[in-house]
Amino acid sequence: MHDEDGHFGERVAATYDETSDRMFDPSVIGPTVDFLAALAGDGGALELGVGTGRVALPLSQRGVRVHGIDLSAAMIDQLRAKPGAEAIGVTVGDFATTRVAGTFTLAYLVYNTIMNLTSQDEQVECFRNAAAHLVPGGCFVIEVVIPALQRLPPGETVRAFTVTPTRLGFEEFEVATQIAYSHHYWVGGDKLQVFSAPYRYVWPSELDLMARLAGMTLRERWSSWTREPFTNDSTTHVSVWQSPA
Repeated sequence: MHDEDGHFGERVAATYDETSDRMFDPSVIGPTVDFLAALAGDGGALELGVGTGRVALPLSQRGVRVHGIDLSAAMIDQLRAKPGAEAIGVTVGDFATTRVAGTFTLAYLVYNTIMNLTSQDEQVECFRNAAAHLVPGGCFVIEVVIPALQRLPPGETVRAFTVTPTRLGFEEFEVATQIAYSHHYWVGGDKLQVFSAPYRYVWPSELDLMARLAGMTLRERWSSWTREPFTNDSTTHVSVWQSPA
């Protein structure tokens, strides 16, 4: 997994909200929180990879008890500096294996964070960890992209996903290992910022099998938080697996 010193330390944490600004838009946050709050109900929610609190804070403000796990102390420092953060429990640790006290009706991983675990074994352990925290009938939710391999011409390994006058983004695929290196370049003031990190992309069917290994079954799958149908043309999916009642 990406550690604090390697990928999500103080430099990245300080500008994370700014560089992910579109994900903080109310049109994104609103449906996300609506979806998660409905599943959490009167129980608590556990966010794996809580980061700077993009989702945890508004979910907490809806009256849901939220606890977050994150490996990066720098990202958590950004969360703790925000209004309302005192209501959120936080544990520093690897979300694939770190256990916290209590049980939850909901565990969730958003914004492709499952891919921060760069081996299949780590991703399997993450499902087991989520299941271990759930009450009977509780749900585990993941939001993640569909691997864009169909966009790669034969023999090519690099695909641009963002090209603007101030931002460039490229994915570099290792198809044999299911690793994609994400390269980001953006202009902030008079400085060029650079960030690169590896991710392990994963298919919906593979995630379903990981859930089965953890004793959970697929409850529903959508292409977005607004419950648009999941189809061959979907570029992302929001999937819900449920523990036995």
